[in-house]
Amino acid sequence: MRLNADNHGTDKNLGMQTPTMTLAFDMMRQETSIGRPMASSRIYNDLRQRILSLDLPPGTALTRADLAREYDVSQTPLRDAMQRLEQDGLIRIYPQSKTLVTRINLDQIREALFLRQALETEVAMKLATTPSPATMDRLREVIAMQRLVAADNTKLRRFQELDEYFHYVMFEGAGHPNLHALLRSQTGDMDRVRRLQTHSEERLGLILQGHERIVAAIESGVVEAAIREIRFHTHKPDDWADEYRALHEDYFI
Repeated sequence: MRLNADNHGTDKNLGMQTPTMTLAFDMMRQETSIGRPMASSRIYNDLRQRILSLDLPPGTALTRADLAREYDVSQTPLRDAMQRLEQDGLIRIYPQSKTLVTRINLDQIREALFLRQALETEVAMKLATTPSPATMDRLREVIAMQRLVAADNTKLRRFQELDEYFHYVMFEGAGHPNLHALLRSQTGDMDRVRRLQTHSEERLGLILQGHERIVAAIESGVVEAAIREIRFHTHKPDDWADEYRALHEDYFI
């Protein structure tokens, strides 16, 4: 399914999420919901976003009774959603005691960065070997939406969500959407640190340029160029998260 950035751009004030963006986010959420009850997936996706966005910061206590009332569900879908969040490493369930949002683990971030670069390199190689015009068009549409969102500095979270969707489109185009789901399940701590970042206009521009260079390299069919661009785009130094730990000690192990 293609996204039409021309027909469904943001409104002039970027004051509301557009149909195109809603479609993009819904498709990305659907990736984690296949074969799951609707209520369970709804709770999982919402709680996951609240944790990743730091609306529920590390160390927050979650009470099942309160969550059941908030989402207006029984304990069964709530239990399933929370088990999935625990598998993602985002919460820790202490039976008969409490449930806490986990603190950020730097060792987990380093492993997630290694996994991300390995998987995305293979995906870029596959796309460059057999470029798909439809996938390239979708990637450009996501970039166009990111440019619209980047013009409003209050929409950083939307920009980051579209950034994740850009990479999902790559995995889907290579025929490996389930590997993107696997990657998402391992990158929760990394994503939370990303929410601690403050992005300047220059930084957002560099991210967009990186996406454009990835698309151009893949479309060229030059595998070496595609590998070079995706590795440059996904690389972070080993001490990348250290400065955020110094600023937010309570959020980290």
